[in-house]
Amino acid sequence: MSFSDKILAWYHENKRDLPWRETLDPYKIWLSEIILQQTRVAQGMPYYFRFVDAFPTVRDLANAEEEQVLKLWQGLGYYSRARNLHAAAKMVVQDYNGVFPTSYEELLKLKGIGDYTASAISSICFNEPQAVVDGNVYRVLSRYFGVDIPINSSEGIKYFKQLAQEMLPPINIGDYNQGIMEFGAIQCTPKNPNCEMCPIADGCLALAKGTIKNLPVKVGKTKVKKRYFNYLVPISITEAGDKITQLRQRKGKGIWQNLWEFPLLETENEAELDQIEKSYGEILNLKGKPQMSLYNKEFIVHKLSHQHLHTKFWIVEEVIELQEGIAVSDLKKYPVPVLIAEFMKTFKF
Repeated sequence: MSFSDKILAWYHENKRDLPWRETLDPYKIWLSEIILQQTRVAQGMPYYFRFVDAFPTVRDLANAEEEQVLKLWQGLGYYSRARNLHAAAKMVVQDYNGVFPTSYEELLKLKGIGDYTASAISSICFNEPQAVVDGNVYRVLSRYFGVDIPINSSEGIKYFKQLAQEMLPPINIGDYNQGIMEFGAIQCTPKNPNCEMCPIADGCLALAKGTIKNLPVKVGKTKVKKRYFNYLVPISITEAGDKITQLRQRKGKGIWQNLWEFPLLETENEAELDQIEKSYGEILNLKGKPQMSLYNKEFIVHKLSHQHLHTKFWIVEEVIELQEGIAVSDLKKYPVPVLIAEFMKTFKF
């Protein structure tokens, strides 16, 4: 049996029962692929159902408000995926009359779709001979063929794409692509792969040379930036007895674009009370001196891929004439970062 035949045989016997494998609808395949980028299956599956229920067709997604899309995405992180998802849906409706492109080249024109996603959709839905290359595929191929070219180098990206393409079977291309990714996810895992029960172990060069733990090779780790966030949480009571606070929408190209958060003071280092007191009036557009307290003495460290946010929440109470106030009961309507959502949950407004 060839390499691809062994992968296909293993896949048909061991594949997980996943909802997007019950359809060849490119819209649903696309949804699953975008959701599962940098997300585990167990975490992503509820979001897949949530999006399919809210937006049964690509037209429904295209016609949605961005805030609704971001709210449904809340908790998945990497929110640019959600914005690109929404933009691509609009492109499908406007440029393709609501019908997903059927070729790799046309799929690449959609916002947020790169080589991997275009290859996955075109091969799974339309059996186009395009090899997928994700982290799982890199791992399987680098170990089986004993390739130590860094997978995040331009040379490595080109080499592994060509190698993956050469491994494609003449038929059942979609199943093979799903199979090799599945194989890397549950058989040829990053740590402690099950080599004793591996159907391709007899040809695996890394196993023969004892280099399993060294492959794949990845060079040049990105330096993690440390940032200090101080959130000012204003609380005011209206004459009717309703509790209100304030959220602001993040703009620009940084993290959490278009999500909502409490008014923020970012400092170069850990901020002391006097530093906050000098700034809160201008940040909140307040006069007078309300009561202020620190909610968490120890930093809440929120880790993103390239930065760690050392966060403190400062409660500003007895605020008079709070501008652009939001009823606490309405906070759940706003798409917010997980960091803010967790605070809202524990603070129990």
